[in-house]
Amino acid sequence: MRTRSSRLRPLGVALAAMAALITLPLTHTPANAAETPLSQGKTATASSEENYGTTAAGAVDGDTGTRWSSAAADDQWLQVDLGATASVTRVVLNWEAAYGKDYKVQISEDGTGWTDLKSVTGGDGGIDTLDVSGQGRYVRMLGVHRATQYGYSLWEFQVFGGTSGSQPTCGTANAARGKPASASSTENAGTPASAAFDGRTSTRWSSQATDPQWLRVDLGSVQDLCAVDLNWEAAYGKDFQIQTSSDGQTWSTLKSVTGATGGTASYDVSGSGRYVRIYGTARGTGYGYSLWEVAVHTGSTGVPPIQGGGDLGPNVIVVDPSTPNLQQKFDDVFAQQESAQFGTGRYQFLLKPGTYNGINAQIGFYTSISGLGPNPDDTQINGDVTVDAGWFNGNATQNSWRSAENLAIKPSNGTDRWAVAQAAPFRRIHVQGGLDLAPNGYGWASGGYIADSKIDGTVGPYSQQQWYTRDSSVGGWSNGVWNMTFSGVQGAPATNFDSGPYTTLDTTPVSREKPFLYLDGSTYKVFVPSKRTNARGVSWPANAGTSLPLDQFYVVKPGATAATINAALAQGLNLLFTPGVYHLDQTIDVTRAGTVVLGLGLATLVPDGGVDAMHVADVDGVRLAGFLIDAGPVNSDTLLRIGTPGATADHSANPTTMQDVFVRIGGAGPGLATNSVVVNSNNAIIDHTWIWRADHGSGVGWETNRADYGLRVNGNDVLATGLFVEHFNKYDVYWNGERGRTIFFQNEKAYDAPNAAAVTHDGITGYAAYKVADSVTTHEAWGLGSYCNYTADPSIVQAHGFQVPTGSGIKMHDLLVISLGGMGQYAHVVNSTGAPTSGTSTVPSKVTSFP
Repeated sequence: MRTRSSRLRPLGVALAAMAALITLPLTHTPANAAETPLSQGKTATASSEENYGTTAAGAVDGDTGTRWSSAAADDQWLQVDLGATASVTRVVLNWEAAYGKDYKVQISEDGTGWTDLKSVTGGDGGIDTLDVSGQGRYVRMLGVHRATQYGYSLWEFQVFGGTSGSQPTCGTANAARGKPASASSTENAGTPASAAFDGRTSTRWSSQATDPQWLRVDLGSVQDLCAVDLNWEAAYGKDFQIQTSSDGQTWSTLKSVTGATGGTASYDVSGSGRYVRIYGTARGTGYGYSLWEVAVHTGSTGVPPIQGGGDLGPNVIVVDPSTPNLQQKFDDVFAQQESAQFGTGRYQFLLKPGTYNGINAQIGFYTSISGLGPNPDDTQINGDVTVDAGWFNGNATQNSWRSAENLAIKPSNGTDRWAVAQAAPFRRIHVQGGLDLAPNGYGWASGGYIADSKIDGTVGPYSQQQWYTRDSSVGGWSNGVWNMTFSGVQGAPATNFDSGPYTTLDTTPVSREKPFLYLDGSTYKVFVPSKRTNARGVSWPANAGTSLPLDQFYVVKPGATAATINAALAQGLNLLFTPGVYHLDQTIDVTRAGTVVLGLGLATLVPDGGVDAMHVADVDGVRLAGFLIDAGPVNSDTLLRIGTPGATADHSANPTTMQDVFVRIGGAGPGLATNSVVVNSNNAIIDHTWIWRADHGSGVGWETNRADYGLRVNGNDVLATGLFVEHFNKYDVYWNGERGRTIFFQNEKAYDAPNAAAVTHDGITGYAAYKVADSVTTHEAWGLGSYCNYTADPSIVQAHGFQVPTGSGIKMHDLLVISLGGMGQYAHVVNSTGAPTSGTSTVPSKVTSFP
């Protein structure tokens, strides 16, 4: 990562500037020094942060020794969430030496639409005290022009005023009238659930004559609930509850009623939800429950509901074949991102359907390119989509965090170059020619992943150490180094692992392609593919699945808070993260079955203060795809948790999927997490992930970026296809669920283990890269590799790469271990089976079948 050693200059100037501030007249400071700003200690976010020591929180902590600073670019912002609507009267900006010359102070109710409170031009730094007048929950400084070549930097950003006095009001309209209704039972066809919500007192719902029974209505979106009116027929409920839910599965009680006597009654309630249910536990007569009408009233809190849809934000670049200077757009982003391995820039190119001639789209870090047609051939590039390794002297082992998807390429010289490492998916691509997976000059390469793609010509891995290809078609595959694994690939080479690198499965047992954004005419939609069983070859153009309009998604843009994201989820919206870095002060909770969480341009989630980044409930069919979780400097217990602990539900018909979701601990700065990913849900599919404890970059050290476990699987019947997990302090993968399956696994043990004692446990030297718990009776895996590179202590001899129980249900196929240049060794491959590695020749030790 580019460091700014010249930052010493601003620090020196800043000290002088602070001394100068002491002599400023008192009128240039807040009138009441004892007054606590509304902003102090509140959640702050920013368009960018110079580094992990200058986060947005540093500008609202009340400490003039800490600060926020941005990237060295204009159009940067800092915003604070006041937590509630406030009347803002004054904003004070305490600038560091890198100040804003021209900027705006803006206010917003929802963090999306902004109103100018004050525009400043020709500012001279120091402390700016601005008298303003406006109401809102969010306040931000929007920089227009910097005064120096550095970014914007604020010691403190203070917002003063008072909280709003507005009170919620309860509406008189019936929000339930005419809405979809259902019930536990109906007495007969003439008393359906819908009759209680049709606005007529001459029709009714009635149930069977048993307890308990329920009647529910779907309001269509999450709403604030303030009152429920019940008009009982003679067969009334004596004891019942009024309940609400955001997903129709998990219910909370708004009101418990006992000893009711029927008739008409109105109940004040307080809560929110999409579904309202009357849950009867004791009838007042010998008949069932019967209601003429149910009315639901909603309140207004002064905060409008979160809207779905809208524009895709500043870092999504949408183009068509007629876009002026199109090649320059690709070149400009590449120039910024080519070597920005741990930078904050995030970009997504979206190509409208059509034919693009003479284009070479070079793809750098945190850059994605995707076609917007329903099928790859709708977006035709007569040219190239290129990844090479010129920035790293021809070494492609660090070409991570980028992607290409849903387009066709006719390479200019017949062969396209895609020289990548981990976390660089190549999905849903039609290459009308060959594909070269090695860098120019055939330097080292450490990839990679292809899925749902058709390569008409030959794929040449050359120097690629390992690769996984799923549900695709290739015209040929020329060679390989250590571990080339295929499942469901037409044209794949036959298995030859005893003498070569290939492991080939004819089909993939269960798969489902990643959701993707596309254009239906001029309307954006997200296509959500269906599950496939025993798949072979590409899923298109048949395209089985469903389309979701963009207005069913909260389009998350930089600056959005975790509270707003969770509120959108509670309303029943899906999430589309646009490119950016999102700091989270609370866990994102995904609780609704079928929720789609899709990222563009490697959108990055950073948990702050030790929170977990994301929890997914134990529900059907959640789709997580296309984003990066970057551990924060305070230890998180679990960065991503799928399913609640102890989950037992069967999700085989509609499993939760995790696709192109990457996890990083350290590298961009110190990061800490006990567990990176924990899967508790049964039947989950993990389709391509790189879970990486950093071995280089910033904030790297045995304890500095400590992370004990990469992936822990507790759910049963979980399938992993394309599993990359590296460098963890203890087990990289710990599999505790029954009937688990893995197709392709790539691992390196932690480089920085200080000595053998640090990794010795239970009398064993070294934690296995892939450990199946002793209690497991059924497990199967294919194409697994573990490498050691113990640079801190090359004398370490790891007992084995893989540790599994023995028994008829345990089947391990095609395993290898490698010592990279003799920096440490393995005594065995799996348990006590397999020859030891030795010397510096990087020759694999293999076991083709165990036990």
